[in-house]
Amino acid sequence: MKARHLPVLLASLLLAAAGCRSHERQAAPSGAAPPAPAPSAAAPPAAANLPESLPRGLLVALSQFAVENGKVVPKPGAARLEMVVRRGGAWHVAALEDPASNVFHKAMVYTPPGEPPGILTLGGNAAAVKLWRHEPQGFVAETLWQTSFGGQQNRMREGEIADVYGDGRPSIVVATHDQGVVAVIHPKSGGGYETRELDRQKDTFVHEIEIGDLDGDGVLEVYATPSEPNRVDGTPQSGKVVRYVPAKGEGRQVVADLGERHAKEILVGDVDGDGRDELYVSVEGTVEEQGGRLQLTSPVEIRRYDAGTDPRGGVVIAKIEDRFCRFLTAGDVDGDGKKEMVAATFQSGLWLLRPGADAHAPWSVTSIDRDSSGFEHAALLTDLDGDGRDELYVASDDQGELRRYVWQDGHFEKQVILRRPIPGQFMTWNLMPVPAELVP
Repeated sequence: MKARHLPVLLASLLLAAAGCRSHERQAAPSGAAPPAPAPSAAAPPAAANLPESLPRGLLVALSQFAVENGKVVPKPGAARLEMVVRRGGAWHVAALEDPASNVFHKAMVYTPPGEPPGILTLGGNAAAVKLWRHEPQGFVAETLWQTSFGGQQNRMREGEIADVYGDGRPSIVVATHDQGVVAVIHPKSGGGYETRELDRQKDTFVHEIEIGDLDGDGVLEVYATPSEPNRVDGTPQSGKVVRYVPAKGEGRQVVADLGERHAKEILVGDVDGDGRDELYVSVEGTVEEQGGRLQLTSPVEIRRYDAGTDPRGGVVIAKIEDRFCRFLTAGDVDGDGKKEMVAATFQSGLWLLRPGADAHAPWSVTSIDRDSSGFEHAALLTDLDGDGRDELYVASDDQGELRRYVWQDGHFEKQVILRRPIPGQFMTWNLMPVPAELVP
């Protein structure tokens, strides 16, 4: 994000609202907030062979800001979710807004036991997890959990869905700000939900949740990134990566001790194809003030941890000259059956990481696009067109574009899905796939 946008971000993060209702059904209010300017669709190049329609689309979780006299000002609007689908040769955007919150940090598809799927949103200020379904009167929400944590901020910051208790019922594991709460929203056998806190730490931000099985015992583990509250002045911010095993009743255990550095992004998955999940930690760079400006002193490091790795160890598989890298995503871009990783950094662009014969040695790092940036820089590798290869979707917020990158003839071809009339009015927090039939 350009420096001129930083005050807007800070104002958004410092606003709070409280609330305590749960299991409430509400319709998305119409006219409760001025409609955001519609993004304009962009025609992708013919060389991309983009189908006329796609079976899946994208959920784009956003915060939005007011515009006065043509300039973005630090006045957050209602939490906004855009649903982007391709139909009849064009990209279409449907949206819902929730004025009870000023940000949707994430949205994803969730199917409760015995019920049809819906679109789950994680809101901030107020902290609410809601399940939306489209009905004749519009989108209607069921509130699964809404609360106040007791600190300055009340945000559902991140979540993942998995059967972490091994009972066949998909739970929602949630990370929050700012009291370090990690919780599980679990569907009860007779209907409804119960919330089980796994952890709570005063004055702690948790930015990321990942779920996997590093030790290969068949029991899912939950990984989270608690750190000191956010700082933007370059002073050190300590952090860790911790693990919980809900099905075994195991509480917090440190698996990556980052000392005076911290991570807001992790990835868990079998990226190297050895049949066992790995943990990848995006350790943020360090800066110091020199001549009135912040200068990078240590770059972003991508570290790998396997089951049993010393928390103070970790293998550095890549270094990228940037302050932040807050999205790591993995998939098979070329259809060869082997996964790659994409790192979306703060200012230096998008990077493709490939393991070699020894996945514990440094990986190759090549530039995908240096003209793509954003404070979060949300990115996702997923196969929306169903051709067996993953496409890369990126919210290039500084450029005001939602982009699609497709591997063609040994390189990525860029397509612009939509353009924002005013770059900086929206901040994209997450991208996730959605079946097209869930989007009106």
